[in-house]
Amino acid sequence: MIIPIRCFTCGKVLANKWNHYQTMLENEYSESAALEALGITRYCCRRMLISHVDFIHKILSFACKLNQFLHRNLIILTIFINFIYY
Repeated sequence: MIIPIRCFTCGKVLANKWNHYQTMLENEYSESAALEALGITRYCCRRMLISHVDFIHKILSFACKLNQFLHRNLIILTIFINFIYY
């Protein structure tokens, strides 16, 4: 989902470093070098960034497809009900 605001163990704020961390990884930094450059030295905080999986875009695309499916079927159901009653 979305990166947690703070480290679960020590409480250090991490959410403001997530975008920088991602851009550093895209620029071919190693995970260790990126974390060192951001000043994240505690292993609990490193765990939070390394192990995070960002599912929000996949969930949003599923929600949009579900909404389209329901809308399409609602139209079909409405036509069917109108056909039966008239």
